[in-house]
Amino acid sequence: MIGSDDSEAFAGANMEFDDSVVRRSFMRKVFSILMVQLVVTIGIIAIFLYVDEVNEFARTHHWMYYVALGVTFVMIITLACCPNIRRNFPVNFICLAIFTLAEGYLLGSISAAYGADAVMWAAAITAIVSLSLTIFALQTKIDFTVMGGCLFVFLIVLLCFGILCAIIRNHYANIAYSALGALLFAFYLVYDIQLMMGGKHKYSISPEEYIFAALNLYLDIVNMFLYILYLVSAAKNG
Repeated sequence: MIGSDDSEAFAGANMEFDDSVVRRSFMRKVFSILMVQLVVTIGIIAIFLYVDEVNEFARTHHWMYYVALGVTFVMIITLACCPNIRRNFPVNFICLAIFTLAEGYLLGSISAAYGADAVMWAAAITAIVSLSLTIFALQTKIDFTVMGGCLFVFLIVLLCFGILCAIIRNHYANIAYSALGALLFAFYLVYDIQLMMGGKHKYSISPEEYIFAALNLYLDIVNMFLYILYLVSAAKNG
């Protein structure tokens, strides 16, 4: 016969098991969406790098870059600030697809200016770092979800430093800015992964927010790639 204490313990264990199952399903969905986004983005970048007609079109039609930039910001604001949109299928996937295509165009245009060699090195480094940080975030006992405020402060400082670098135009200052940017978004990647994990972490994201979680991880990886790309280019050019 099971006593009341045993019943409560059993119920607690069952709820914990259910939450664990939900979290694993949630994370599989997020990583699946993220993989599709990255594959599409890599495909667009490859087209810009290896199809001369597309590269020439991007160089001669600068207005397309600004249109893609505007679409990107609109989609980010829509998905970040409108929970009814990002939680409702298929509108959420449509918005995410539009964002991914626009972001792919931006990254393709930027990558074409750096050249295939620098892009390949930056992509390889980003992939290795992202995979390593993902494994670290899943295994470590350190709770990075409590560091959201600090990361936001560092992001504001980085933005101010970026404005300063744009004004003074110093090569070494730009290298320092890119290194700090890559480091910051590496921390953000760990932070966003642990937000999905739930469990013993202090803060977590709702399993309904799989689009928002995929968007965050995608932006972390893309921003880290851009900063690493500049560092690789600076190293190649001396």
